[in-house]
Amino acid sequence: MKKGTLIIVAVLAILGMYGCNSYNGLVGKDNAVQEKWAKVQTQYQRRSDLIANLVKTVQGAADFEKSTLTAVIDARASATQIKFDAKDLTPENMAKFQAAQDQLSGSLSRLLVAVEQYPNLKANQNFLELQAQIEGTENRIAVARNDFNQVVGEYNLSVRSFPNNIMANIFGFAAKAFFEASEKAQTAPDVNFDFKK
Repeated sequence: MKKGTLIIVAVLAILGMYGCNSYNGLVGKDNAVQEKWAKVQTQYQRRSDLIANLVKTVQGAADFEKSTLTAVIDARASATQIKFDAKDLTPENMAKFQAAQDQLSGSLSRLLVAVEQYPNLKANQNFLELQAQIEGTENRIAVARNDFNQVVGEYNLSVRSFPNNIMANIFGFAAKAFFEASEKAQTAPDVNFDFKK
């Protein structure tokens, strides 16, 4: 073989090996994003299941505010209807998902505030256990979302960095959306310590 042909073959072999390594790296990072997204969804599903049990427990209180319960039930139904695959992590889909989860969080907060007016319900062991589990699940959701954002950041950096971006474009790897704080989180809550009796 001629020396020029050997050089071309060697360059092509090196590019081929780099291409394979780059592709496999992108596949691994995409898989990590899918795994973390599944964990986020698992925690939201756990919260949804706990809320269903909480609503049943609260419904047992004789004259509990039906509008509050209806709002929680409707928000839960809405939140559980929005599902999409990790391959569809677009900013639009993430915004829809987050809006439904925010609506559910708000309804749940109103429910827990309304419970304060029902001493028998507050003393109910089932209610107390469910409330503690929901609080723990909210912490798990925060951790899962943080872990998800971390792997999305690593994936997006890999997809956008040169020369990986060439392989990413060839094989259709696109940047994925992060979980972002809702607009409500940007406003500090109004705390009032006016205890007039």
